[in-house]
Amino acid sequence: MSGIIVEGKEKKLVFRSRLSIMLNCMYKRSEGDTRIAVSNETIMLVIKFRIGGPLRFISHAQTLSVFQRACVRAGIEIRYSQGFNPRPRLSLPLPRPVGVASDDEMLCLQVRRSIDPQENDCITTHVYNSISAQLPQGFELLSISVVEGKASFQPCSAKYVLAVRREYLNEELKATIKRLLASDSIKIRRQTAKTKSGIRNRESKVKNIDVRGFFESIELGPDGIIVECKITPAGSIRVEEILKLLDLDAEKLALPVRRASVRWKSN
Repeated sequence: MSGIIVEGKEKKLVFRSRLSIMLNCMYKRSEGDTRIAVSNETIMLVIKFRIGGPLRFISHAQTLSVFQRACVRAGIEIRYSQGFNPRPRLSLPLPRPVGVASDDEMLCLQVRRSIDPQENDCITTHVYNSISAQLPQGFELLSISVVEGKASFQPCSAKYVLAVRREYLNEELKATIKRLLASDSIKIRRQTAKTKSGIRNRESKVKNIDVRGFFESIELGPDGIIVECKITPAGSIRVEEILKLLDLDAEKLALPVRRASVRWKSN
């Protein structure tokens, strides 16, 4: 705050900072009353974004850290949990596999709401512009929307694009896809980390899993394969498992694996 303007017998605070647009949206002055009223309500912002390039190799936790730091630099106040170890209320409902690019990522971010619900558009526009300016190259914001009330999001399915080199788009690959789709059961061996009292350790165990139920569809096109996978509370098939079942490795791919879209349901 850099100054005070006197209007008759009343004073009005003038905000000249990076938060001015957001604060003007979050404060409301009624006619005949110049007092500033602040709402302590919390709203959820649902942010859709794209990630690619070298940053596709950052982890789930690092992705959250990128957005948390971007919000701090942009002057956006994130809500924190209560208790002795407060944590920012932001989450990625569907973790992205390391090394996979994505065109449809979702971040849920809790912030203070505007008093006037009609000012939500102003808040989303400010947050979009402010965060976009702070994100590193490789991140791209697609949209921001306000969710009223308490809501949670669960992924139902995801589509992955496997850009296969043309010399490997052959009859053998077609036969592999046909065999997988015709199978009633597809058993794989999955290595998972053991846990003790909820804490992961370095030891691991191997278990047999039937992943046939996770395949919604496998389509072979002129530029590669589109795989749609079902996502359930029990889990889903992993990208590396898909590649292994299709007998594909990095040498046979023209581009990094890309998550093209995610289908969501909200409660």
